[in-house]
Amino acid sequence: MTKTLHAVFDGKVLRPEKPLELKSNTHVKITIETVEICGKKKKSFLRTARSLKLTGPPDWASHLENYLYGGKQMAVKYFVRGG
Repeated sequence: MTKTLHAVFDGKVLRPEKPLELKSNTHVKITIETVEICGKKKKSFLRTARSLKLTGPPDWASHLENYLYGGKQMAVKYFVRGG
């Protein structure tokens, strides 16, 4: 059986990214090919949102529906003139 899998070397052992379907003490042959990861480490949504430093009206959370759908005048007043 031949299977390709991705693993991370933690300095001591290789840790597969997904569980292996092998019985304990099964002998395997490993060929190592290093893979370069593209891009930066993924950020969480919350970290990204905080980094944008968005401003909004103090009642944004409690009146979100008004600002998104029905309260265009409220949103225009705050965002265009700066509240």
